[in-house]
Amino acid sequence: MWVMLASALAVLSPARRLAIMLLLCATLAGFFTDTLRWPALLPLAVSALLVWLRVENPARRGLQVMTETALLLTAGGLFLHLWPGFQPLLQVDNMQAGPRSLPFSFAYHFDKALIPFVLLACLPTLFRTRPFPPRHISAWLLLLAAIPLLLYVAVCTGGLAPERHWPAWLGRFMLANLFFVALAEEALFRGYLQQRLRQRLGNLPALLLASLLFGVAHVAGGALLVLFATLAGVIYGLAWHWSGRLWVAAGVHFLFNLTHLLWFTYPALQH
Repeated sequence: MWVMLASALAVLSPARRLAIMLLLCATLAGFFTDTLRWPALLPLAVSALLVWLRVENPARRGLQVMTETALLLTAGGLFLHLWPGFQPLLQVDNMQAGPRSLPFSFAYHFDKALIPFVLLACLPTLFRTRPFPPRHISAWLLLLAAIPLLLYVAVCTGGLAPERHWPAWLGRFMLANLFFVALAEEALFRGYLQQRLRQRLGNLPALLLASLLFGVAHVAGGALLVLFATLAGVIYGLAWHWSGRLWVAAGVHFLFNLTHLLWFTYPALQH
């Protein structure tokens, strides 16, 4: 089921009908395996109704605004796991990646994986929009170099320490992190929020504000995590702004998280 859901996300941009078919199959499998329970029908049905209203009434400006607002709120609820009926499938429970790492858990989340589907109905250019490439290709190299640099700064502040890992659950982590974390979060913060903010405020304010909102979304981890998530959001925001491609931002996000896991204490240093 989870591979089917990941496949639906992988083909959502180039083959939307195939993606919807795969999503429907994954949803049915979710109900049969008790990953989805009957309360999940409400946000699923409401989202489907809102999408139908948007598609069938493209010229009604007021209705378009209303349905986009409702779909954005739905996506926010999916991001925060507020909607009932979605059961996470636990993959790692209170386990250490290494001897100096804090114990952590991660799960597959069906609700968060739905965010790109919901937001694509709001914004057809979610996956691909106008790029603003840098003047020199070296800017991309500097952007990628910022990933280990930011992690090293976290080492200097005492939040992380160098520690190599190759856990047995690495494959499950990569599947979850690419499709159900990085893509979902980039769809919300870059593909939708930064793009909408750019349309209204311009390039730099959109980049900074979307990055700050991304940082605030990590407030549960404390002030230091908010700061580093905001700086990481600038990296992801530049990748999206320069390429105009959601998958590029998601790929950079995934690369950041993977570098963190493989080479540093994950998720943080155990004091």
